[in-house]
Formats: sequence, structure tokens, C-alpha cells
Amino acid sequence: MRLELGRRADYAIRATLHLAGVAAGDERVKSRVIAEAMEIPASYVAPILAELAKAGIVDSVAGPQGGYRLARSAGDLTLAEVVAAVELEATPPRCILRGGPCRWDDMCAVHVPWLRATDAIAAELESTTFAEVLEIDRALELGSYEVPEDLRDRWAGRIGRPGERDD
Repeated sequence: MRLELGRRADYAIRATLHLAGVAAGDERVKSRVIAEAMEIPASYVAPILAELAKAGIVDSVAGPQGGYRLARSAGDLTLAEVVAAVELEATPPRCILRGGPCRWDDMCAVHVPWLRATDAIAAELESTTFAEVLEIDRALELGSYEVPEDLRDRWAGRIGRPGERDD
């Protein structure tokens, strides 16, 4: 099973992670630096950072001495907040079994289990701060990160499978 974030959420998480990693005092980072460091297309960075600023996740200052920084500490900022800032649902979700909009008045047999799964994912994103993500990122860079024991078997099973990424 593959559940993935949309491109905008992916880029927003990358940009926020970069800002969390350079959150030294009042240091501000230019959008082009974020784009290069996190391999985000330059055309996406400014609009995404603008949405993050509107949501109160980043602060921005225009001009030659300007740039972006986190509006609050990485420990007070969750993955869910960043995703919600950029992934706005413009249309109702599609019914898995019948197609078309998913509605309670004409629900399908998958509606309740899918809603529970969605809630579980949201809860995990809400409980994960950028301080935690930054800690994992730094451990990965140092080669010292250990996959949690409860996930090791599933992670090991993914490595080397044809057609699947192992990153």
C-alpha cells in the first residue's frame, strides 16, 4: 500500500525542515538557498513559503537582508500543521467503491475504515514535531539512525523490491 503526500506538502515539509536545521537566532534564509539545499524547484519555493507565512509557520522579511525563518521553535511545530497549511482540499474526497463525491448519506462499505485510517495518519502527523524530524534527519546524515524496532521488519522487506524506492 502506498499513501503519499502531494507535491506541495512534500516541498513544504522539506522547506520547513531546512529552516528548522538553520534556526540559529535571527538568521534568515533566502528562498533560493532553501530550493537548492532541499532540491525543490525554485518556482515552487516562494509560493509555498508564502502559504507557510500566512499560516504563521514561518516569518518573512523582504529585501536584500530578508529571508525566511521559523515563526516558532521546531519543537512547537508539527508535521500536520505544515501539511494543512498547503494541502487544501478543493473538492470532496472520491468514493473508493462508487466513484464520485464521498458522502455520508450515500456511503460505501469502505467509508468508515478509510476514515479511521485517515484519522490514524492525521494523529501521527499531529504528534510529530519538526524537532523530532530534524533529530532523525541529522542521525541519518551521520549514519547513526536506527529504524524503530516495531518498524524494522516492514522496512527491511521494502529494501530491494523491484519498482520501489529504498530511500
